[in-house]
Amino acid sequence: MTTTIANGVLVEKPRVSSIDVLRGVIMIIMALDHTRDFFHADANLYAPTDLAKTSPVLFLTRWITHFCAPTFVLLSGVAARISLQRKSKKELAIFLLTRGLWLILIEVTVLRFAILFNLYYDFIILQVIWVLGGSMVVLSALVYLPELVVGIIGLIIVFGHNIFDAFPLKPEDTGFAVWAVLNQTGFLPIDDKHGVLAFYPLFPWLGIMLVGYSIGMWYTKDFDAAARRKRLLLAGIGAVVLFVILRLINGYGDPDHWSVQKNGVYTLLSFINCTKYPVSLLYTLMTLGPIFLILWWLDNREAKLLKPALVFGRVPLFYYILHFYLLHTLSLISYMIGSGKSLGEVDFHFGNNNFGGIPYGFGYSLGIVYLVWIGLVIFLYPICRWYNRYKSTHQHAWLSYL
Repeated sequence: MTTTIANGVLVEKPRVSSIDVLRGVIMIIMALDHTRDFFHADANLYAPTDLAKTSPVLFLTRWITHFCAPTFVLLSGVAARISLQRKSKKELAIFLLTRGLWLILIEVTVLRFAILFNLYYDFIILQVIWVLGGSMVVLSALVYLPELVVGIIGLIIVFGHNIFDAFPLKPEDTGFAVWAVLNQTGFLPIDDKHGVLAFYPLFPWLGIMLVGYSIGMWYTKDFDAAARRKRLLLAGIGAVVLFVILRLINGYGDPDHWSVQKNGVYTLLSFINCTKYPVSLLYTLMTLGPIFLILWWLDNREAKLLKPALVFGRVPLFYYILHFYLLHTLSLISYMIGSGKSLGEVDFHFGNNNFGGIPYGFGYSLGIVYLVWIGLVIFLYPICRWYNRYKSTHQHAWLSYL
């Protein structure tokens, strides 16, 4: 529990430090991937996980950030269940519904502009914030069910949705647009100049949030701490072992199979190169297995070196929005200085071999990317610390939405 002061009244909020620390670490790692998107010279020329073109360092720079989205979705479910200690189910349902719709609106307005820097609406990307919002909307209707039932539904989705890999729809097929939003990544053209990219289909990520909501009961104040740690340890080991077994079989769980490569290092990279769009079962096991083990290790432990991460973990949406605007602005300024172009000469239309006004191929080495990333996190820390302090000492309703 954390204690805050609002209007002179002491208010208790059920927060779990280990969850906030882990969320903060994830937010820091996530910024590395987005820094690479805006500052690496090869960012839009090929996928960093393309074994025919990538290097092990570039591959792992991308791969380590694979842990971010599943963890954030899982912990959002956990946090929803924890909040039932101070909310009724009706209050939680209303909050999840309104916050979910708010997040979807944020995705297609505030975050869309942060990524593309144009108001043409030629292109909309449905990413992690949209899928968080959509999952919350669905969860708002399921909170009236027992946690165990919600968890079973989540596990069925997580383990079962790859069945549909055998029945992909094509853009010309009836129902493709709906299916792309629900379970199959796809581009949805509206007309010749407008379209939507469903990068994060709802269905697979919803399963992760429902599992998170179910295990959130492990973090309630009346749940035995020793039992929680045991369950986290078993869940972590079980997920990792199951991932290794299923991946070795090279059958169900991921549409892209691993294969022997030119050497042992690249073969290992192939083994851990699982599908994110849409998130596969093996991707989920590969990422959340270690996350459960980290939660087990952090439980009831004071990790002093990770304490600064608490700040980011308690204001994740604020940090998320701010870091996109800063990265894009810095990258654009860097491009204009390097090219000698003015802002009026920059083409912000999507698809003209540029991303947010920055041409494909512009950027720097991976070393520079890491330096920018470190500088970004250091710069954001005092700003997020101020906002966290403000949230802790005020109780305005809008604060729970940002």
